[in-house]
Amino acid sequence: MIENICYTELVYGRINKKLKTNFTKSEIEKMILKILNDTEEKYYQKIGKNFYVSNSENNIKITVNSNTYRVITADRIKNKS
Repeated sequence: MIENICYTELVYGRINKKLKTNFTKSEIEKMILKILNDTEEKYYQKIGKNFYVSNSENNIKITVNSNTYRVITADRIKNKS
């Protein structure tokens, strides 16, 4: 899956907005690839047409379309307190 990851123009702005960052396109792509590579497979979950990759170390959940492998968004994982 990781080698097929792709992005739309809109996703860069969406990720920066949701993560409250101001990364360049290449910084976002490097971050996403690093998180996907560093996350154990047991934290990859397929629900419906999407993969959800949860990485608690980075406190990020990445949503990827399972058909096109397009990154849809990245969210901060909310702490359950």
